[in-house]
Amino acid sequence: MMRDDINAAVKEAMKAKDERKLGTLRMVNSTIKNADIEARGNGKPPLSDAELLGVLQKMIKQRQEAVELYEKGGRVELAAQEREEITVISAYLPKQMSDDDVKKAISDAIAESGAAGMKDMGKVIAALKAKYTGQMDFAKASGLVKAALTG
Repeated sequence: MMRDDINAAVKEAMKAKDERKLGTLRMVNSTIKNADIEARGNGKPPLSDAELLGVLQKMIKQRQEAVELYEKGGRVELAAQEREEITVISAYLPKQMSDDDVKKAISDAIAESGAAGMKDMGKVIAALKAKYTGQMDFAKASGLVKAALTG
């Protein structure tokens, strides 16, 4: 389903002659195809929409890191280009949870999993990933989980 949305957006970008969006969407398609090929090589089926969310999040994270580097290097125009790509890719992710919602989800996951300390952090993160893939930044969430478990 997500693949169909992206392919439809590629056609729209072509008709609208939106070069930035077209280039970004082609890059997304290429990344998805590479991930499918890798999965096939490991004997797995093509990626599901949930797995594609992880691929898109990784692409966004890479661009955020590039923005930081470009800004440190004084390359404002390249940082702006990366931000535009982030905007295009983000359109295919579910709405991100607010900080308060993330904290509530973490406390619920800790309660559900019966986590008592740091040794249970993996259980909590797994529960969060099962429910909220694509909706929260797990790098930030892991720091919050660690803080909640240590107390």
